[in-house]
Amino acid sequence: MSNNILNLLNVKNKKFVLREHTTLIGFLALFVIASILGWPDFLRWRNIVTLLRQVSYTGIIALGMTLIIISGGFDLSVGSMTAFAGGVGLFAMNSVNSFNPLFAIILSIVVAIAFATFLGLLNGLLVTKGKIAPFIATLGTMSIFRSLIIYFAKAGNIESINTNYGDIGSAVILGLPLPVWCFFILAILLEVFLKDTKTGVYICAVGANEQVAKYSAININRIKLIPYVITGFTVGVSAMLWSSRLNCINPSDCTGYELDAIAAVVIGGTPMSGGLGSVLTTVVGAIMLGMINNMLVLAGVSSYLQQAAKGLVIIVAVLLQYKREK
Repeated sequence: MSNNILNLLNVKNKKFVLREHTTLIGFLALFVIASILGWPDFLRWRNIVTLLRQVSYTGIIALGMTLIIISGGFDLSVGSMTAFAGGVGLFAMNSVNSFNPLFAIILSIVVAIAFATFLGLLNGLLVTKGKIAPFIATLGTMSIFRSLIIYFAKAGNIESINTNYGDIGSAVILGLPLPVWCFFILAILLEVFLKDTKTGVYICAVGANEQVAKYSAININRIKLIPYVITGFTVGVSAMLWSSRLNCINPSDCTGYELDAIAAVVIGGTPMSGGLGSVLTTVVGAIMLGMINNMLVLAGVSSYLQQAAKGLVIIVAVLLQYKREK
């Protein structure tokens, strides 16, 4: 990698250290406020576990979204993709359940994750090979994925006929739900991938300055494609966990997941302009967003206003980023 790229990344990484500190300070401040306003319910272990479970589904997706945004991309289709992949996984399981129930569960998991990964690849190809702006490409696939799952489900629920499938989503290991473990483990793996592998550094380089990265002999299309594929994988994991938690999929499920995922990334300090970021701070951002929702629920605020709060938090976070960059 050329010295120009290394110098650019070093400068951006120094700036991001300040963002990480700001994010952690914001997290601690919000935790104190939530503890005071929600006393004593907020600090109960049951409430903490519930909060972590709730944020894990969108949080897992946000991990992949972090890589996309760092690379300079965007994905609006993750919510529709989650419902689509979860539904296809249930279709696969129900089709072979009478043959072997255990094999049906394994097949459902594999199909949901593999299918979502394929959809992520499709999004990436539209952006890299099709040369379509990420916003437009994923806006189109968002509508396509949602329409297809509604059509195949005939606008109704896709229910699991395997009574054991729900045990996956409701599983608890060492006091924490399985989705929370998946969230934390994937976050650590992707953080290592981003910071300690050549591909991860290249993703940051492409997002920082695509032209300089191109002159440094980096395969731009391949590097920009990888985050979409990884996001497809994380969507598949979330789809599997969500469908097993409910033991069914409704075509309208996971609406707004893209907003929650983007909010977690932005609140975590990753700039929308790309080039730098951290998967672990996205975890902090997702939990902060969950704490805000939790406070509003404990305070009895309408769910409609909770969505407004998410939008306000995103705007404030972006404004603060803009001020820091100035």
